[in-house]
Amino acid sequence: MTSEGSSTQPDADAPSVLISVTDGVARLTLNNPRRKNAISLAMAAAIDAFCDRVTDDHTIGAVVVDAAGQYFCSGADTRDLATSSSDPASPEAVSRTSAVYGAFVRVGSLPVPTISVVVGGAVGAGLNLALATDILVTTPDSVLDSGFLARSIHPGGGHLSLLGRAVGWSTTIALAACGQSLTGAEAVANGLAHAAVPAEDLPALVAGLTGPAARDPELTRRIMTSARLELGPPAVSWSSALEIERGVQMWSMSRKGQQAWSSRGPKQ
Repeated sequence: MTSEGSSTQPDADAPSVLISVTDGVARLTLNNPRRKNAISLAMAAAIDAFCDRVTDDHTIGAVVVDAAGQYFCSGADTRDLATSSSDPASPEAVSRTSAVYGAFVRVGSLPVPTISVVVGGAVGAGLNLALATDILVTTPDSVLDSGFLARSIHPGGGHLSLLGRAVGWSTTIALAACGQSLTGAEAVANGLAHAAVPAEDLPALVAGLTGPAARDPELTRRIMTSARLELGPPAVSWSSALEIERGVQMWSMSRKGQQAWSSRGPKQ
């Protein structure tokens, strides 16, 4: 089933990534549950293509990233990692890892709010994907795990930076260098996740986040542009933020028009 509770089990010939757009909300569903949605090169390419579609389609105002089955993502496909480990400095190995991590960067750079829905757990590159989104929602008992240390490899894909911007130095080191993990409830307490609710409550939570963003995609995209400019990293000063916001706020006020401010509504 998907991470929001539908009950279809994909067959062997099903696409490894499912894509849909409904009412201004684009959804990307990892569809490799037999391998706990481990991300293959084909899946990375599909994620990249999905990001192209979202960027180009200005009717899309929000993105949801979730997964089929009972586990969000166990990381990069170990078969690709094993192949790369035979000659990690080769152009082919670099290309493989770059393709996976590059797909996450695309998700993290989308012009609309992105929400990852983590059920079961997210490990390694799977956690990178979740942290690449703007908002992470999960269940209280899901496990968020750096995972690289357990495999005796150094973190990749900007993992330390993604953790650090969410939880700061101490918790980043606890996770990445000391092998600790967080439950969904602990992730919320540490600022890694936005909310942790039972799986059956996730659809309503996600709809509450995506609905307002999707109703006015043009405004939402402009807010996201300003947020990325202001918050970075690196963040800008308050005075710089004022100037970033000034012009686009004037645009939104012009679009709204004087009559729309009336408590009696616009004149007929």
